[in-house]
Amino acid sequence: MLDKKGNIELKDVSKVYPNGVVGLKDVNLTIGHGEFVMIVGLSGSGKSTLLRAINRLHDVTEGAILIDGQDIMKASGDKLHKIRRSAAMIFQNYNLVKTSSVYRNVMSGRVGYYPAWQAAFGLFKKEDQEMAAANLARVNLLDKYYVKARDLSGGQQQRVGIARALMQKPSVILADEPVSGLDPKTTKVVMNDLKKLNEEDGMTIILNVHSIGLALKYASRIVGLKNGQIIYDKPITEVDKRDFKEIYREAGDDRATADDETEEDK
Repeated sequence: MLDKKGNIELKDVSKVYPNGVVGLKDVNLTIGHGEFVMIVGLSGSGKSTLLRAINRLHDVTEGAILIDGQDIMKASGDKLHKIRRSAAMIFQNYNLVKTSSVYRNVMSGRVGYYPAWQAAFGLFKKEDQEMAAANLARVNLLDKYYVKARDLSGGQQQRVGIARALMQKPSVILADEPVSGLDPKTTKVVMNDLKKLNEEDGMTIILNVHSIGLALKYASRIVGLKNGQIIYDKPITEVDKRDFKEIYREAGDDRATADDETEEDK
């Protein structure tokens, strides 16, 4: 039986920014193939720092980060590109070229497989063009193939981001607050798309979120961060909503903020 991909391991990972701010501190975390892990915590707790460290959008100060056994922190050149391709990123602000078509934005997820000059001229293989169409169909946006990204709604732009991520043929998808600012109906569409990738394709999903309700509904495991450290880590079967009180409690704040729900949480 072939080894299943999409395994992440962080060993003693710390991140200190040049201004002295501690982003991560002694983080040890193992995530296995096919998990849907949602990372929760207050703003500034280190959620985005953790996610961006996994595919090395920034370096860490100490520690090792392994993707399917390969330490991305020690990789360079072609090896680094290959490891990065296996962990696709979906951004909070969509990160699309607004003046380009949906098709060109989706194809940008494939540029890592081409020489720079070939990608610059859009000289993509027919099978990759067909893959772009298939991935757009998966997120129900094939009819937007020639539409400019700027003419899409926020939810549609985020789904283009998902289709672009799929072009990398990743085993892991990292999603940084992917539904922030979306209305409840659109949030459900985007989250359901990600859940299908997890269940149907066996992709490992690691997602930052503020919404307690979404975490409880979609996650197979919840990890809580506070001040750059992991203070909570349980499979969804062992999670109690009351556990969030400590994760979200600010210093000196005894209010049970975790009991508050928005409409999208319900």
